Amino acid sequence: MATMNQDALDEALKALRLKHKGIYFVPNLTSPEVIDEIEHMEIREDDVFLVTYPKSGTIWTQQILSLIFNEGHRNRKEQIENIERVSWIEYNIYNTDFSSRPSPRLFTSHLPYYLMPKDLKFKMGKIIYVSRNPKDVLVSYYHFYKMNPYLKCTIHWETFINLFISGKVISGSWFDHLMGWYQHKEDFDILFLTYEEMIKDLRSAVLKICIFVGLNLDDEAIDIVVEKATFKNMKHDPLANYTFLSNEVLDKNKGTFLRKGIVGDWKNTMTVAQSEMFDKFYKEKMGDLPIKFMWEINEETTS
Repeated sequence: MATMNQDALDEALKALRLKHKGIYFVPNLTSPEVIDEIEHMEIREDDVFLVTYPKSGTIWTQQILSLIFNEGHRNRKEQIENIERVSWIEYNIYNTDFSSRPSPRLFTSHLPYYLMPKDLKFKMGKIIYVSRNPKDVLVSYYHFYKMNPYLKCTIHWETFINLFISGKVISGSWFDHLMGWYQHKEDFDILFLTYEEMIKDLRSAVLKICIFVGLNLDDEAIDIVVEKATFKNMKHDPLANYTFLSNEVLDKNKGTFLRKGIVGDWKNTMTVAQSEMFDKFYKEKMGDLPIKFMWEINEETTS
């Protein structure tokens, strides 16, 4: 890894004021007590959890799940934001009483496997894990960091690359997050999807999710889900694009939460040397991980 400027490093690390059980969290939006309580959360058989590392298609899959499970969303008879339909368990900003919600309940999380509700390990509930090629995650996360007022730092690209690789960012290491979930997949009822396969064939991804959660939608309903879940439509959908969050949570003057939604944007930001350094680290950390990523939209999936 390249050497970080110490002043830049110190400023970036000051933003990581909340670390609990090995993971950094967004300060002011959660607490160690909230995170600890999640372990004891009562799980129902038909609960569905969307789990991702940040900037890996989280909001996109929230939209898909909301559309699949809610006819009122598909036909626009209900105006409920996705953050309410598919609630965050560690960032419960609306203080939702999860126990009072009707089934099936939908949840979202960036947590590593070992901080999730323990009953999930008895294969109660279902987990959909969406991953994305880490170079695109890195670029998207960098832009998110600049938008987040709670992090209170002006961070440079070179510094952020090193922080990301070393896991000194919110949600910790991308490499450890994915590897942890994959290595413990037998403990859970889990479906693995990639952002890139969703980009390549959204309809097939929607059908996989429907089969996994046990919902049999007709062709017309599937068509509506796919149409409303395209990036173009989501970007302009106030129920899905997170524009409803205040500037205290996300400074929209510094960008948009849904930015480009493409594969291979990393090539517009990373230098050749940075890309080669990242490739070397990826191979050392991930080894022969069976999950295959597409690094550019015009190529087949590669490891």
